[in-house]
Amino acid sequence: MSSTMGTPEGGVPVRHWTFLTNHARVLLEIARNPQARLRDMAAIAGITERAAQTIVTDLEAAGYLTRTRVGRRNHYTVDPSRRFRHPAEADHRIEGLLSLFTHREEGRDPE
Repeated sequence: MSSTMGTPEGGVPVRHWTFLTNHARVLLEIARNPQARLRDMAAIAGITERAAQTIVTDLEAAGYLTRTRVGRRNHYTVDPSRRFRHPAEADHRIEGLLSLFTHREEGRDPE
């Protein structure tokens, strides 16, 4: 989860947070664009390239994606059959998350 502090006009600090982790954002970008560069993943997730590299390494080590070198670029393949890591969601595959956030690219609105 990402969080930062801000102060609205009333002067009371407000925590800004998001539902998706940086790992989820990077995974979703790879699912949308299997040839994405680390620079692009980092920009979309709002993190550094070094952090994006660490996340890609984490995801690859855990079996969520595979990386194949194609010329000078990497090509990634996501395994949608992998399950969420947290015990509360471990009975769900990531394919639901992927379809929720990637089908929007195809012009379909879930609502």
